Amino acid sequence: MLALETNVQFVKGIGPRIALLLKEKQILTVEDLLSHLPFRYEDRLSPQAIEDLKPGEMASIIGEVRGSALLRTRRMPIFEMTVGQGLGKIKCMWFHGAYLKDKFHAGQMVALYGKVEASRSSSSFKMIQPQVELLPDRHDDEESKLLEVGRIAPIYESLGSGKLASRWQRRVIWGMLEELKGRIPETLPEAMRTRLQLPSREEALRHTHCPEAGTPLDRLHAWATPAQQRLIFEELFYLELGLELKRRKLRQRQGIAFATGERVREAVRQILPFHPTAAQKRALGEIAADMRGDGPMRRLLQGDVGSGKTIVALQATVIAMENGYQAALMAPTEILATQHFLGARKLLERSQKKYRVTLLTGSLDEDRKRASRAAICRGEANLVIGTHALIEEKVEFAKLGLVVVDEQHRFGVLQRFRLMRKPNAAEPDVLVMTATPIPRTLALSLYGDLDLSVIDELPPGRAPIVTRQVSDARQSEVWGFVREQVKMGRQAYVVYPVIEGAKEDQPEMDFAQQPELDLELEQESHPKKSGAKAKKGSKSKPDRAAPLQPDEKPDAWLSGKPSLKAASSMYEELREGALKGLRLGLLHGRMDANDKEIAMRRFQRGEIDVLVATTVIEVGVDVANATVMVIEHAERFGLAQMHQLRGRVGRAAAKSYCILMTGSKPSPQAEERLAAMVRTQDGFELAEMDLSLRGPGEFFGTRQAGLPSFQVANLVRDRALLELAKQESAAFVERADQGLREEEKSMVWSRLREAWQRRYGLVEAG
Repeated sequence: MLALETNVQFVKGIGPRIALLLKEKQILTVEDLLSHLPFRYEDRLSPQAIEDLKPGEMASIIGEVRGSALLRTRRMPIFEMTVGQGLGKIKCMWFHGAYLKDKFHAGQMVALYGKVEASRSSSSFKMIQPQVELLPDRHDDEESKLLEVGRIAPIYESLGSGKLASRWQRRVIWGMLEELKGRIPETLPEAMRTRLQLPSREEALRHTHCPEAGTPLDRLHAWATPAQQRLIFEELFYLELGLELKRRKLRQRQGIAFATGERVREAVRQILPFHPTAAQKRALGEIAADMRGDGPMRRLLQGDVGSGKTIVALQATVIAMENGYQAALMAPTEILATQHFLGARKLLERSQKKYRVTLLTGSLDEDRKRASRAAICRGEANLVIGTHALIEEKVEFAKLGLVVVDEQHRFGVLQRFRLMRKPNAAEPDVLVMTATPIPRTLALSLYGDLDLSVIDELPPGRAPIVTRQVSDARQSEVWGFVREQVKMGRQAYVVYPVIEGAKEDQPEMDFAQQPELDLELEQESHPKKSGAKAKKGSKSKPDRAAPLQPDEKPDAWLSGKPSLKAASSMYEELREGALKGLRLGLLHGRMDANDKEIAMRRFQRGEIDVLVATTVIEVGVDVANATVMVIEHAERFGLAQMHQLRGRVGRAAAKSYCILMTGSKPSPQAEERLAAMVRTQDGFELAEMDLSLRGPGEFFGTRQAGLPSFQVANLVRDRALLELAKQESAAFVERADQGLREEEKSMVWSRLREAWQRRYGLVEAG
């Protein structure tokens, strides 16, 4: 008898061969397949009529194939098909469409979904690259017809093969739901469901996969039906329940109670280069209060670029060092680690105490590494600054009291915990820093186990940064302005999205991947939802810009090659052309660590006028004399990333400028991002907008181990449900013994273990 834990190979219509394909998508059981939910729906009860279509709108159409042809062009084969309804017709085109040549014939019924565009003929419309699905013909069985037409049809992401597209999934999932009728176990307490007016789990799954006739299509697409809301709440409830237990467990651990008396406070004051802002004072007060406590501190220090987070973090390290403990600061790149090392050493020199600051990165020669590790082990190194080299097994601290993790989103959760878990008598305090403004909604999920401190004001003396958007056609004016600034004794950055050409393995490949052109027949594609499962073994590429939007159709689609300027070639071109005579430097992620450091040191010392770079300079690079940031192909970058790049200038009193240069005509989405950059410098406002535009899965520019992998929830769309789940989870833990049957409590804790360890990919720290 079929059960949720049954291996999918035993489901009717699957078998061992298809089960192997599903395993690649991490679908192993019946429950996994039921959790593979539709991403949109088509109204096949009353589909749109061709005569009622309007250009610019997305539309679902059912019609008859009237004819098709494969056109051979110089650039690529294009498959054309005409679909009709009575006298109305619409032309469909697929680039690189040779694989469709024998898939359609006149008389077939098809369902189309895509953007309607005006055709040259005033009496018809066209669709470019629409999603297409063959519908049952008169020879198909009645069950197939009932599942495909005359109803609201769920559309699923393909499971890796044209045969496993929506039509196959509808048949298999409907069969599973019928066989499991009355036997899908509940996962939420009955009292909670009644209070929140949530349907049962079985009803929620059935009505999400097979919506009843009359269900409003707009509510289905907004994930606002009672069935969908129930599934979203359940997922968020178990996430927040796990985080709540982590927080409570953390409070019970043995930490270090640091003293913060007058001697320590005076040591902290000695390193300050300027009078702190009220926000810095508030943040340090919250950190110091945590450090005085018996439990280990777990705090996120969040602030916009240039807000002075590093000073506050160094003040925290002084508290630890004055109590006889070591402190460690881990940065994501060697450039940033080296800069932290030089900055910390300079600030700590202001103190009457002689703190020993040690640098440990992967590129140091073995003798220096060995000497640094020995100093750390003997306790001679008071503050250790480095990259992921700090978490190697060879590194042993004598008395680690505080761990500072900079730009946490670039580290996985495991890396943070490995540094925290270095052998110590007591667990060290942890301070996580980020210059990426994180909307509260995302912070609740991504850093749900951390308390939050926010530095929301800039130090005095910082002039606003003038931001302008210009097209490539005005580049001569831009380079003339850069020359003027250099003549005034200032310096400039020029940033490009790629290093050299368009190779897939480039670390700074910031622009979006090209859309797939060679689509499988019936394969459904859609914008990545929050928490869409990453393919097993897939590699994240750091520093991506915003994804290409569906309605962006650059010339690169036709040529297959993005026409992007690259840092290496433009460095040579500018040095011999528009900026000839100025001192130019080059910096990108493929350079040797020593060469990177030399380039940055030369720029910091003023020996380089213009630094041509990729987004390797996005985080932490601090050159007060730099007043111009030119971002080429700005339309290819996300808001958060552009804001980080802009933050590299305006770090002193001199007036600073950020110039957003665009190549081809930006899409409406790109124009919206660029307009926001020109309008405001509020990083939190931009972060909220970026999160809404791109979704949490791409918010940081790369998926990483810290972000839960949701199956149905979306942190942008479901903010209210996330807050509700947080409240309900806290109340459940607080009152778990009140008014619940033993089997319900057991059910919740059992479900939590499964969800926490497997589904969300989150790591339990102890």
